[in-house]
Amino acid sequence: KTLFILTKMLFTALLFGLISSLHCIGMCGPIAMMLPVDRNNQAKKVTQIITYHFGRLTAYSTIGLLFGLLGRGFYLAGIQQNLSIAIGVLMIAVILIPERLFAKHNFSKPLFQLISKIKTKLGSQFKNKSCKSLFTIGLLNGFLPCGMVYVALFGAIAMQSASLGVLYMFFFGLGTIPMMSSVVYINSFLTISIRNKIQKAIPYVGVFIGILFIVRGLAFGIPYVSPSNINLFVQQKSNCH
Repeated sequence: KTLFILTKMLFTALLFGLISSLHCIGMCGPIAMMLPVDRNNQAKKVTQIITYHFGRLTAYSTIGLLFGLLGRGFYLAGIQQNLSIAIGVLMIAVILIPERLFAKHNFSKPLFQLISKIKTKLGSQFKNKSCKSLFTIGLLNGFLPCGMVYVALFGAIAMQSASLGVLYMFFFGLGTIPMMSSVVYINSFLTISIRNKIQKAIPYVGVFIGILFIVRGLAFGIPYVSPSNINLFVQQKSNCH
Protein backbone atom coordinates (compact mmCIF):
# COMPACT_ATOMS: atom_id res chain seq x y z
CA LYS A 1 0.00 0.00 0.00
CA THR A 2 2.75 2.43 0.96
CA LEU A 3 4.67 1.67 -2.24
CA PHE A 4 1.53 2.25 -4.33
CA ILE A 5 0.88 5.65 -2.72
CA LEU A 6 4.52 6.65 -3.09
CA THR A 7 4.45 5.65 -6.77
CA LYS A 8 1.25 7.64 -7.28
CA MET A 9 2.74 10.77 -5.69
CA LEU A 10 5.90 10.53 -7.81
CA PHE A 11 3.77 10.00 -10.91
CA THR A 12 1.89 13.22 -10.16
CA ALA A 13 5.26 14.99 -9.90
CA LEU A 14 6.32 13.59 -13.28
CA LEU A 15 2.97 14.49 -14.85
CA PHE A 16 3.02 18.01 -13.46
CA GLY A 17 6.57 18.48 -14.73
CA LEU A 18 5.53 17.29 -18.19
CA ILE A 19 2.45 19.52 -18.41
CA SER A 20 4.07 22.60 -16.84
CA SER A 21 7.13 22.31 -19.08
CA LEU A 22 5.42 24.52 -21.65
CA HIS A 23 5.57 27.25 -19.05
CA CYS A 24 9.24 26.33 -18.62
CA ILE A 25 9.76 26.82 -22.36
CA GLY A 26 8.39 30.34 -22.05
CA MET A 27 10.58 31.16 -19.06
CA CYS A 28 13.73 29.09 -19.66
CA GLY A 29 13.37 28.21 -23.35
CA PRO A 30 15.66 31.06 -24.42
CA ILE A 31 18.38 29.63 -22.16
CA ALA A 32 17.97 26.19 -23.75
CA MET A 33 18.06 27.70 -27.25
CA MET A 34 21.30 29.52 -26.45
CA LEU A 35 23.09 26.49 -25.00
CA PRO A 36 26.67 26.36 -26.32
CA VAL A 37 26.26 22.86 -27.77
CA ASP A 38 28.17 21.40 -30.70
CA ARG A 39 25.84 21.78 -33.70
CA ASN A 40 27.95 19.59 -35.97
CA ASN A 41 28.52 16.55 -33.73
CA GLN A 42 25.16 15.00 -32.80
CA ALA A 43 26.58 12.50 -30.28
CA LYS A 44 28.43 15.26 -28.46
CA LYS A 45 25.36 17.48 -28.65
CA VAL A 46 23.21 14.85 -26.93
CA THR A 47 25.83 14.43 -24.18
CA GLN A 48 25.94 18.19 -23.67
CA ILE A 49 22.15 18.46 -23.44
CA ILE A 50 22.04 15.59 -20.92
CA THR A 51 24.71 17.37 -18.87
CA TYR A 52 22.62 20.55 -18.89
CA HIS A 53 19.55 18.64 -17.69
CA PHE A 54 21.62 16.88 -15.02
CA GLY A 55 22.51 20.33 -13.68
CA ARG A 56 18.83 21.30 -13.54
CA LEU A 57 17.89 18.03 -11.82
CA THR A 58 20.65 18.59 -9.28
CA ALA A 59 19.23 22.03 -8.48
CA TYR A 60 15.66 20.73 -8.18
CA SER A 61 16.78 17.80 -6.03
CA THR A 62 18.73 20.12 -3.71
CA ILE A 63 15.71 22.34 -3.23
CA GLY A 64 13.59 19.22 -2.73
CA LEU A 65 15.96 18.09 0.01
CA LEU A 66 15.54 21.36 1.90
CA PHE A 67 11.77 21.43 1.59
CA GLY A 68 11.53 17.71 2.32
CA LEU A 69 13.34 18.39 5.59
CA LEU A 70 10.80 21.13 6.28
CA GLY A 71 8.00 18.64 5.67
CA ARG A 72 9.76 16.14 7.96
CA GLY A 73 9.71 18.77 10.68
CA PHE A 74 5.95 19.15 10.26
CA TYR A 75 5.61 15.36 10.41
CA LEU A 76 7.49 15.18 13.70
CA ALA A 77 5.22 17.91 15.02
CA GLY A 78 2.26 15.60 14.35
CA ILE A 79 0.41 17.91 11.95
CA GLN A 80 0.95 15.98 8.73
CA GLN A 81 -2.76 15.58 7.92
CA ASN A 82 -3.45 19.30 8.27
CA LEU A 83 -0.24 19.96 6.33
CA SER A 84 -1.42 17.84 3.42
CA ILE A 85 -4.74 19.73 3.31
CA ALA A 86 -3.01 23.12 3.60
CA ILE A 87 -0.56 22.28 0.82
CA GLY A 88 -3.41 21.17 -1.44
CA VAL A 89 -5.23 24.45 -0.82
CA LEU A 90 -2.05 26.46 -1.46
CA MET A 91 -1.32 24.60 -4.70
CA ILE A 92 -4.83 25.34 -5.96
CA ALA A 93 -4.60 28.97 -4.81
CA VAL A 94 -1.29 29.56 -6.59
CA ILE A 95 -2.76 28.10 -9.78
CA LEU A 96 -6.07 29.99 -9.69
CA ILE A 97 -5.14 33.41 -8.28
CA PRO A 98 -4.33 35.80 -11.16
CA GLU A 99 -0.63 36.64 -11.44
CA ARG A 100 -1.43 40.34 -11.50
CA LEU A 101 -2.51 40.13 -7.86
CA PHE A 102 0.87 38.70 -6.91
CA ALA A 103 2.58 41.36 -9.01
CA LYS A 104 1.20 44.07 -6.71
CA HIS A 105 3.39 42.68 -3.93
CA ASN A 106 7.06 42.17 -4.61
CA PHE A 107 7.58 39.00 -2.56
CA SER A 108 11.00 38.30 -4.03
CA LYS A 109 12.54 41.75 -3.50
CA PRO A 110 15.00 40.46 -0.84
CA LEU A 111 16.25 37.91 -3.40
CA PHE A 112 16.87 40.37 -6.22
CA GLN A 113 20.57 40.76 -5.47
CA LEU A 114 21.11 37.00 -5.31
CA ILE A 115 19.12 36.42 -8.50
CA SER A 116 21.15 39.13 -10.25
CA LYS A 117 24.37 37.34 -9.30
CA ILE A 118 22.99 34.02 -10.56
CA LYS A 119 22.06 35.59 -13.91
CA THR A 120 25.50 37.19 -14.23
CA LYS A 121 27.20 33.86 -13.50
CA LEU A 122 24.81 32.14 -15.89
CA GLY A 123 25.66 34.52 -18.72
CA SER A 124 29.38 33.97 -18.32
CA GLN A 125 28.99 30.20 -18.81
CA PHE A 126 27.73 30.53 -22.39
CA LYS A 127 31.23 31.39 -23.62
CA ASN A 128 32.46 27.78 -23.83
CA LYS A 129 31.11 24.31 -24.63
CA SER A 130 32.66 22.31 -21.82
CA CYS A 131 30.54 19.85 -19.83
CA LYS A 132 31.38 21.81 -16.70
CA SER A 133 29.87 24.96 -18.19
CA LEU A 134 26.76 23.14 -19.40
CA PHE A 135 26.27 21.54 -15.98
CA THR A 136 26.68 24.97 -14.34
CA ILE A 137 24.17 26.52 -16.76
CA GLY A 138 21.64 23.81 -15.85
CA LEU A 139 22.36 24.18 -12.14
CA LEU A 140 21.94 27.96 -12.14
CA ASN A 141 18.90 27.64 -14.41
CA GLY A 142 17.28 25.34 -11.84
CA PHE A 143 17.73 27.89 -9.06
CA LEU A 144 16.08 30.75 -10.97
CA PRO A 145 12.60 31.71 -9.66
CA CYS A 146 9.76 29.82 -11.35
CA GLY A 147 6.09 29.65 -10.40
CA MET A 148 5.73 26.02 -11.45
CA VAL A 149 8.72 25.01 -9.32
CA TYR A 150 7.12 26.77 -6.36
CA VAL A 151 3.97 24.69 -6.83
CA ALA A 152 6.03 21.49 -7.08
CA LEU A 153 7.80 22.38 -3.83
CA PHE A 154 4.49 22.16 -2.00
CA GLY A 155 4.46 18.51 -3.05
CA ALA A 156 8.02 18.04 -1.78
CA ILE A 157 6.97 19.38 1.62
CA ALA A 158 4.00 16.99 1.73
CA MET A 159 6.31 14.00 1.20
CA GLN A 160 7.40 14.52 4.85
CA SER A 161 10.88 13.16 4.20
CA ALA A 162 14.15 14.63 2.94
CA SER A 163 14.85 11.68 0.61
CA LEU A 164 11.29 11.63 -0.74
CA GLY A 165 11.40 15.40 -1.18
CA VAL A 166 14.47 14.90 -3.36
CA LEU A 167 12.69 12.18 -5.35
CA TYR A 168 9.58 14.32 -5.82
CA MET A 169 11.54 17.25 -7.27
CA PHE A 170 13.75 14.89 -9.30
CA PHE A 171 10.68 13.37 -10.98
CA PHE A 172 9.24 16.84 -11.53
CA GLY A 173 12.49 17.76 -13.29
CA LEU A 174 12.37 14.56 -15.37
CA GLY A 175 8.94 15.59 -16.60
CA THR A 176 10.30 18.86 -17.97
CA ILE A 177 13.11 17.23 -19.99
CA PRO A 178 11.22 16.26 -23.21
CA MET A 179 9.92 19.77 -23.90
CA MET A 180 13.12 21.51 -22.81
CA SER A 181 15.15 19.21 -25.04
CA SER A 182 12.91 19.78 -28.04
CA VAL A 183 13.58 23.52 -28.12
CA VAL A 184 17.29 22.85 -28.52
CA TYR A 185 16.61 20.93 -31.73
CA ILE A 186 13.59 22.66 -33.21
CA ASN A 187 12.88 26.20 -32.04
CA SER A 188 9.53 26.24 -33.86
CA PHE A 189 8.51 22.75 -32.75
CA LEU A 190 5.38 24.04 -31.00
CA THR A 191 2.94 26.36 -32.73
CA ILE A 192 1.25 29.15 -30.80
CA SER A 193 -2.01 27.20 -31.00
CA ILE A 194 -0.50 24.09 -29.39
CA ARG A 195 1.22 26.18 -26.74
CA ASN A 196 -2.05 27.88 -25.85
CA LYS A 197 -3.84 24.53 -25.53
CA ILE A 198 -1.19 23.06 -23.23
CA GLN A 199 -1.02 26.31 -21.27
CA LYS A 200 -4.76 26.02 -20.62
CA ALA A 201 -4.28 22.43 -19.37
CA ILE A 202 -1.70 23.42 -16.72
CA PRO A 203 -4.25 24.83 -14.20
CA TYR A 204 -6.40 21.69 -14.44
CA VAL A 205 -3.42 19.44 -13.68
CA GLY A 206 -2.31 21.68 -10.80
CA VAL A 207 -5.81 21.75 -9.29
CA PHE A 208 -6.14 17.95 -9.69
CA ILE A 209 -2.88 17.39 -7.80
CA GLY A 210 -3.96 19.88 -5.13
CA ILE A 211 -7.25 18.01 -4.68
CA LEU A 212 -5.30 14.75 -4.26
CA PHE A 213 -3.34 16.30 -1.38
CA ILE A 214 -6.55 17.59 0.24
CA VAL A 215 -8.35 14.24 -0.07
CA ARG A 216 -5.25 12.49 1.26
CA GLY A 217 -5.21 14.75 4.32
CA LEU A 218 -8.92 14.34 5.06
CA ALA A 219 -8.35 10.61 5.73
CA PHE A 220 -11.65 9.33 4.34
CA GLY A 221 -10.50 5.76 4.76
CA ILE A 222 -10.34 5.17 1.00
CA PRO A 223 -7.60 2.60 0.29
CA TYR A 224 -4.57 3.99 -1.56
CA VAL A 225 -6.22 7.39 -2.13
CA SER A 226 -7.18 8.69 1.32
CA PRO A 227 -6.15 6.12 3.96
CA SER A 228 -7.33 6.65 7.51
CA ASN A 229 -3.73 6.59 8.67
CA ILE A 230 -1.93 9.49 7.01
CA ASN A 231 1.50 8.38 8.20
CA LEU A 232 2.32 6.91 4.82
CA PHE A 233 6.08 6.95 4.63
CA VAL A 234 7.37 6.75 8.21
CA GLN A 235 6.39 4.29 10.87
CA GLN A 236 4.21 5.86 13.50
CA LYS A 237 5.48 3.65 16.29
CA SER A 238 8.99 2.60 17.07
CA ASN A 239 9.98 -1.03 16.63
CA CYS A 240 11.97 -0.86 19.84
CA HIS A 241 10.60 -2.71 22.84
